[in-house]
Amino acid sequence: MTVQDVRSFNRFYTNVIGALDYGRHLYAPYTLTESRVLYELSHAPADAADLRARLHLDAGYLTRILNGFEENGLIERSPSDTDGRRRRVALTGRGREAAALLDARARESVGALLDTVRAEDRPRLAEAMRTVRRILGDGPAPRPEDVVLREPAPGDLGWIVQRNAALYAAEYGWNAEYEALVARIVADYAEHHDPRRERTWIAELDGRPVGCVMCVADGTPGAARLRLLLVEPHARGLRIGDRLVGAVVDFAREAGYREVVLWTNDVLGAARRLYLRHGFALVAEKPHRSFGADLTGQDWRLDLHATPGGRRGVAGGGAG
Repeated sequence: MTVQDVRSFNRFYTNVIGALDYGRHLYAPYTLTESRVLYELSHAPADAADLRARLHLDAGYLTRILNGFEENGLIERSPSDTDGRRRRVALTGRGREAAALLDARARESVGALLDTVRAEDRPRLAEAMRTVRRILGDGPAPRPEDVVLREPAPGDLGWIVQRNAALYAAEYGWNAEYEALVARIVADYAEHHDPRRERTWIAELDGRPVGCVMCVADGTPGAARLRLLLVEPHARGLRIGDRLVGAVVDFAREAGYREVVLWTNDVLGAARRLYLRHGFALVAEKPHRSFGADLTGQDWRLDLHATPGGRRGVAGGGAG
C-alpha cells in the first residue's frame, strides 16, 4: 500500500459524503467544522477546553466559532461548575433547533447513500469500516473525549434491552424478570415519550454503543426520573457513566424540573458512588426479592434548586 493509495481513497470518500461542499443544503449556513461543534454541544454542554481537545481544533479558531454562535443566539457561556478558569458552553433553544436540523439532514444524506447499497452488501461494508477504524486507530487506548453522547438511532432501544438483560445476568445473576422490566420501560418510552421533557442518550465509542441512560417524567409533579444507566465493562474508566448522569441532570434542569429521582439497588456500588458525586441523596431503602435475587432497593433524590452544578465521576447501572 502506498501514500497515493490512501490519498486516492481520501479524495474518493470526501467526494462521496460531500465533505468539501460547504455550500450545499447539508451544512448551510454552517461549515463542516461549525456543524461538528453544534453536534457535540447538542449531546451535552462542554467546557471550551474540552471541545478543543475532543475535536483537535486550534484555540483561536474555536473561539471565533463560539463567538459567532453566541452573536447569533445559538449558545450561552457561563463559568464552569468544576473550574472557575474554564467556560461552560451550552446550546440555547435556537441552537438546539439548528443542531437538530443539521442532524436530520445528515441522517437523510447518509440514508440516501445507504439506499444505493444492496442489503446483502451492508454487513460487509460495516465490517470494512470497523476494520479501517481498528487498524488506523490501533495504538493509544480510548480516551474519554473519544466517546460521543447521541440520541438513539433505529435499533438502539432494542440494544438497551438486550445489553441490560445480558450484563446484569452476567454480573449479578439477575433473571428474565429484569429483562421484562427493562423491556416495559423502553416500550413505554418508545410509544409515549415527550421529546421536550424526556430524552435518551446513547454513549458511542468507535461507532458502537457502549452506554445508555434515560430521563423521563416521574409520576410526581416537577420530578424527572433517571432510568437504565448502563456502561459496558470494556468501556468503563472513560467517565461515560459520569457524562450520562451529567447529561440527565443538565437536561432536567433546562427542562424546568424541580428534582431528579431514581431507584437502584445496593449491590450497584459504582453507580451509587456516582450518584453521590453528582449530589444525589439516599432517601429510602427497602429489602425486596426481585430478578431472582434478594436485594435492597434504594430511592435517591437530587434537588435541582439546591444544587446549581454536579460533580463528575464513574460508571454504573440500575433500572431506576
